[in-house]
Amino acid sequence: MISRRTYLKLAMAAGASLAMRPGLLWAEDRKLELITRPIPSTGERLPGVGLGSSASFSSTARNEDFEALREVLAALVKEGGSVFDTAPSYGASEEVAGKIANELGIVDKLFWATKLNVAGWGGRTANLEEARVQVETSFERIGKNPIDLIQVHNMADIPNQLGLLKELRAGGRVRYIGVTTTFQRQYEGLETVMKNEPIDFIGVDYAVDNLTMEKRILPLAKDKGIAVLIYAPFGRARLWDKVKGKELPDWAAEFDAHSWAQFFLKFVLSHPVVTAATPATSKARHMIDNMGGAMGALPDEALRKRMVAYIESL
Repeated sequence: MISRRTYLKLAMAAGASLAMRPGLLWAEDRKLELITRPIPSTGERLPGVGLGSSASFSSTARNEDFEALREVLAALVKEGGSVFDTAPSYGASEEVAGKIANELGIVDKLFWATKLNVAGWGGRTANLEEARVQVETSFERIGKNPIDLIQVHNMADIPNQLGLLKELRAGGRVRYIGVTTTFQRQYEGLETVMKNEPIDFIGVDYAVDNLTMEKRILPLAKDKGIAVLIYAPFGRARLWDKVKGKELPDWAAEFDAHSWAQFFLKFVLSHPVVTAATPATSKARHMIDNMGGAMGALPDEALRKRMVAYIESL
């Protein structure tokens, strides 16, 4: 693990950037409770904020900046987080994260959510032998058996790839299975899977400026008892572009948000169907900041509407 001295230095850097009392989010005497949510199919609870490994995490892994990623993963666990979302298609992310987690001795402290996709785009049928090889490679990289969650990435060849995951779950090698998409053209197909397949999770995009999921997907997840991982809670780069140079509104303190990252994450988590959000980062101070989004109060419905209106006005 990173040393306590290094960790506190990162935490204080995050605190300074938030213009907060250092320790508000991470001190040993913290007052704010960690927000957790149940997985509907079992009741197991997960912290509301985790770590994604696409985007900046992936590029850092590709550039072999292992120390930065070591600090990020250590900070995730130190702050009480566990959900780590990755995929074989995220470059070196899965392999590098598995190596670092094993070196740090935190493999069993992480809820590993990886993906399966050997079919790609265009409706190609998956080669099941290739699919099995990809899954076994994930087992080797992660070093955890069973793996917590494997999802069919981007709805690719659901009959074959989800069929394989159901087989793995039945055999006890995977605890939970699901499907993901962040593409609107696949939402109708996602609904069909949710209605007809015994899945535990979905992974979808949702943010304060992207409310499409509220119309049909999230209500259906509630009805079917399906856990929801949220991707792109910062709207990829959209929301950061909108708030660049803007001060956080004073009323954000009403729900314990002290940074824009926490503002965005608390909006997502305030939807009761959301299980966890997994923003990607390659910086430990950002990981610490993000975890603040899973601590303390959440906005009520009136504040949620105010948040949407405020972002729309920028």
